[in-house]
Amino acid sequence: MIKITLQYIPLNSNVAFLQIKQTEISQIPFYYPIFYVHVYSAIFVLLAGFSQFSSALLKKYPATHRNIGKVYISVVLFLSAPSGFFIGLFANGGLYSKISFVTLSILWFYFTLKGFTSIKNKNIRKHRAFMFRSFALTFSAITLRFWKVILVYLFHPAPMDVYQIIAWLGWIPNLLIVEYYLYNQLKK
Repeated sequence: MIKITLQYIPLNSNVAFLQIKQTEISQIPFYYPIFYVHVYSAIFVLLAGFSQFSSALLKKYPATHRNIGKVYISVVLFLSAPSGFFIGLFANGGLYSKISFVTLSILWFYFTLKGFTSIKNKNIRKHRAFMFRSFALTFSAITLRFWKVILVYLFHPAPMDVYQIIAWLGWIPNLLIVEYYLYNQLKK
């Protein structure tokens, strides 16, 4: 992911994924800067999120957990999810892909907000569950690219077909795994 993000440093409107988004860049106001807000903020929350599930960090440095968590929540709510919603409206792969990416960004915002309000109400169990869900959607940045490589390697589908499939495959399995984990935690 870091290697992918580094392709976008310095800012360049004709690099990597943006090479196939030239119509959006030239015709849709703010697409280009909002795309970069999404790329830079999403890599940050991805890295920050990994640290939040460390029991050692939480026990030894609870203030660090809280501070990183506040930044994670703020960045998702004010930058990553809203920018994901916007660029999702112009996703490759047609209507099905657009519905998927827009739904993903709405759920990402909602789960993160619920994680925040839960901890404000001192409901740690709910906070944990919603933050797991939030990070499952954050992690879709990785799983989407993983599925893309697998599908292209195995089946050689048309590029727009790939987008329609990975748009959903990138986040729904993540969420199902988290829900299965949370369900099993409840049974203990």
